Amino acid sequence: MTILQNPCTSPVKTYLTEPKIMYKSTDRTQQNFLDFNQPMGLDMDPDNRWIRLADSIPWDEFEKKYAKLFRSRTGNVAKPFRMAMGSLIIQKKYQFSDRELVEQITENPYLQYFIGLPGYQRKPPFEASVLVYFRKRINGRMIIELNEYMLDRNKEDDHQDHHHPGQGHPDPEGEKTGGNDDGGCDAGKVDGGSSGEERKEETNSGTMMIDATCAPSNIRYPQDFSLLNEAREKLERMIDGYCDAYQLKRPRTYRRTARKNYLALAKCRKRSAKKIRRTIRKQLAYVRRDIGYLDAYMSEGKIPPFSQKETTWYVTIRKLYEQQLSMYRNRNHSVGNRIVSIGQPYIRPIVRGKVKAPVEFGAKFDLSLDSEGYGRIERIDYEAYNESQCLQAAAERFRKRTGHYPQRILADQIYRTRGNRKYCRERNIRLSGPKLGRPYDDPKADKKTEYRDNTDRIEVERSFSLSKRCYGLGLIRTKLYETTLSAVALSVFVTNLFRMQARILFLLCWFYQVFKVQSKKCNIQPV
Repeated sequence: MTILQNPCTSPVKTYLTEPKIMYKSTDRTQQNFLDFNQPMGLDMDPDNRWIRLADSIPWDEFEKKYAKLFRSRTGNVAKPFRMAMGSLIIQKKYQFSDRELVEQITENPYLQYFIGLPGYQRKPPFEASVLVYFRKRINGRMIIELNEYMLDRNKEDDHQDHHHPGQGHPDPEGEKTGGNDDGGCDAGKVDGGSSGEERKEETNSGTMMIDATCAPSNIRYPQDFSLLNEAREKLERMIDGYCDAYQLKRPRTYRRTARKNYLALAKCRKRSAKKIRRTIRKQLAYVRRDIGYLDAYMSEGKIPPFSQKETTWYVTIRKLYEQQLSMYRNRNHSVGNRIVSIGQPYIRPIVRGKVKAPVEFGAKFDLSLDSEGYGRIERIDYEAYNESQCLQAAAERFRKRTGHYPQRILADQIYRTRGNRKYCRERNIRLSGPKLGRPYDDPKADKKTEYRDNTDRIEVERSFSLSKRCYGLGLIRTKLYETTLSAVALSVFVTNLFRMQARILFLLCWFYQVFKVQSKKCNIQPV
């Protein structure tokens, strides 16, 4: 089962014995498109993509698990699961802001049908602020479970409707995949065809591709002097709040001088190391002075008039000051659990080594792809971890889903550790890349196999590119710990969702073309 390595994704105990009051199920008056109440003069297309997508999602199965989150008998009635999840899917598809999403749903009857409204209405179905609660309730673990359920359901439908023993079906990308248990793949057959008896003896089949990436968060590029200046401004606001609450005289903070010192470096086009160090030293002194004022107030017994957000800021700023002071004294730029954002202190720098962005700031996650190109999150974390640790766990989850290990694993060089090579060798799994030791007897076959593995592994890079360009994974705009993880998981889920829809449409077109060709051969005249 997919795991998340963060406390915000811990499983929620949902034992419910009393009737639910805070949650109201979806209005059952909308069973299908014909039950949608259309105003006079509005002629909606039943083949619209949002109508087809809404009819393909088993909302009732998901709603049972969602309803268990509401155990209280008091409070306002929550919105249905279809409205919450449908709104988040639309937002990921078009990358709307919260306010723009509400406006688009109000103006579009197809989107209103998708979120489960019984009929078209001009009134907004919910306020923009409610979307924050949607993202909190439908957390990352729940979205991963929904993704797994949809993939299992899609695989069962493919076996019932399209798969036949020994035959393959077309792929929307133009490739032909075989009909094995993992959705079909002809992986591991580069050495030539095999007889029927050899195929029966093989226990491994299918292909698993795995790679890691970072989902960058929407934060300012962190610089030491700019972080200290932001910390100083927040501390000055807290000092003003103390003075206003207890009618105290405001102490001398030199805020104008500190602001000029910051701008002198921020507006400088060529920043020498000496000038940067001098500015950091002065900003550290200003921050230390402000922290001293607040500590003195607290030592006198004055209760801090801070909000919950300001309390979090104060704790974060103290830790930021200690980190910056340590790096200044030791003359280095590295420290453990480095804070790069005061508003989002859980974000860490992730070194990726890319040409465009060698360091990214956001959640890092491992994504595995099956033979059909559908993705699953194997691990997600804000800390920079070694992704080679995820290969064995991903292979075991592959075996739990399909009943067998993959025939080959396509992974980057960082996954090819000695431990992973030994693990794959003991289970008769071929790990992509050159083997250790002496080369094969036939170097041409070895190069051919390596070339094919590298070309097939491009699919996982393509999946990253598609999710980042089209489904919001390229810039995560949420601000909370939980909602950031749910936004990453939702991007992967929506990518799979629309890939399923595109595959179904492609299969229908392909079957139509096959029927058309067969009709011409048999001289069948259309009725």
